[in-house]
Amino acid sequence: MRNLVADIEGGTWAEGFENRVLRSVFGPKRDEVTGEWRKIHNEELSDLYSLPNIVRMVKSRRMRWAGHVVRMGQGRGVYRVLVGKPEGKRPLGRPRRRWEDNIKWIFRK
Repeated sequence: MRNLVADIEGGTWAEGFENRVLRSVFGPKRDEVTGEWRKIHNEELSDLYSLPNIVRMVKSRRMRWAGHVVRMGQGRGVYRVLVGKPEGKRPLGRPRRRWEDNIKWIFRK
């Protein structure tokens, strides 16, 4: 399975998908010099479609959330996940069922 977080950070997958959708929406463009039909270039797409870039939006919201988590304090679990480094190895197989999982499973029925 594709690592979507890494792809969005690098911008390759998200920008490519966004440009592909925009090209299908705006369609081909006729070249003024030769009169032939061609695909719209990325710069032309950004000029036509002036909404903010998806990749930039994801990165800015991620940074905003990280700032929020840093201000939470060291006692919060989210902060420990952000700055902590896991030690050891995870056990093989399916994760063990926790008490919380049992309660959620009961209420699901």
